[in-house]
Amino acid sequence: MELPPKPPARPDRVSLIQYMRLFKKDLLSAQPARLYRAWMAEFRTPFFRSYLLNQPDLVKTVLKDRPDDFPKSGRVAEGLRPLLGDSVFLTNGETWKRQRRIIDPAFEGGRLREIYPAMYDAAEASVARLKARVGEPIEIEEETSHAAADIIFRTLFSIPIENDIATQVFTQFRDYQRSQPILNIAAFVPLPRWMPRFFGRSTKSTAREIRRLITQLTEERSVEIERGTAPDDLATKIMTTMDPETGETFSPQEMVDQVAIFFLAGHETSASALAWTLYLMALYPEWQEKVAGEAQALDGTEFGQISRLKLSRDVFRESLRLYPPVPMMVRQNTCLETFRERDIKRGSQMVLSPWHLHRHERLWENSDGFDPTRWGTENGKQCMREAYMPFSSGPRVCTGAGFAMVEGVLMLSMILKHFRITRVEGRDPEPVAHLTVRSKDGIWLKLQPR
Repeated sequence: MELPPKPPARPDRVSLIQYMRLFKKDLLSAQPARLYRAWMAEFRTPFFRSYLLNQPDLVKTVLKDRPDDFPKSGRVAEGLRPLLGDSVFLTNGETWKRQRRIIDPAFEGGRLREIYPAMYDAAEASVARLKARVGEPIEIEEETSHAAADIIFRTLFSIPIENDIATQVFTQFRDYQRSQPILNIAAFVPLPRWMPRFFGRSTKSTAREIRRLITQLTEERSVEIERGTAPDDLATKIMTTMDPETGETFSPQEMVDQVAIFFLAGHETSASALAWTLYLMALYPEWQEKVAGEAQALDGTEFGQISRLKLSRDVFRESLRLYPPVPMMVRQNTCLETFRERDIKRGSQMVLSPWHLHRHERLWENSDGFDPTRWGTENGKQCMREAYMPFSSGPRVCTGAGFAMVEGVLMLSMILKHFRITRVEGRDPEPVAHLTVRSKDGIWLKLQPR
């Protein structure tokens, strides 16, 4: 059976300059092949040490057992702060805990049931757009990006993407992603806070425009809340939720920061996951037909139907294993540590890589293969507990994980209910990672009506 595409690995030893060049080109192919078997790997630069952790108990220590000792690394924040400010994605300590206390209630199970009709409407709108392009080669990442943004707008602000401001935000986010702002000199060289970060002009201007548009949306919603006319959507819920410990709500500036990460994380990651899943369905048509058969029962906005889409869920879960939208996470140790008999100094970078952990040859059976049935095996169940984290793990697990699983399963089922998907000859995708795992030249598919 043909294996899903995987990026080539770099030579085991390269200079720092070579690594920076490779990193800028693609985060995944900048890593050596030994990481797919190593329990821990050390990387040295003149300024800091990095340790990639694949051993399950070490991953558990960092993410679950002692998360306060391993806060999020500021090096990751360097490239994202122009857009995200002090959002929940970048903060640590008490600031982060307060933000999560306000945000988490909006994404509880009952709220997902309430916003499901808006998701369903967005899925139907996506199908309608795709019907107009039957038979032609489609760069499917563009459509999944459009669909994911539409879901965010409908569930967060009760507006479809056709809304003028929504369209502008979507366009600007697409430009921001293409500017690849995650690579910044401060990610490699420690710089004082006052020193300029040398962001590209397009990165800074796009971030300013996105934040201006989000500010307009949140200010309009604040007025509606004061008048008692605000819709009962995610934005209203978050903006009116008080921190149970302090009684405070988000300030306008804080809300702009949080909305920015909802768009970046919820839009980018969902678009990536769905695009790769659709490609896998074209690569494995026998699974496509199974999911399509199950999807025929999908009808209407009843939330309970999601729990009956078991094949679609297993397929989407397997796609997240092979192509986790966020390929790496970085924490920084605040204590002297000894991992695998190796002394680790304070301030070292602890890298948790879903990409390598999900394909680890010593953990997973058929690690590079596509097999949705693995989730019913003992190996699959054990790895699900110990080596599967597409949404991170522990206290910092993505607050929108449940949202993303419902969205992905619904969109996959809705599209396969209406279309048969095939590959475009000679245009198989090449995975690359900047902000998320995408394809170097897009994911090209053809759709035919069922």
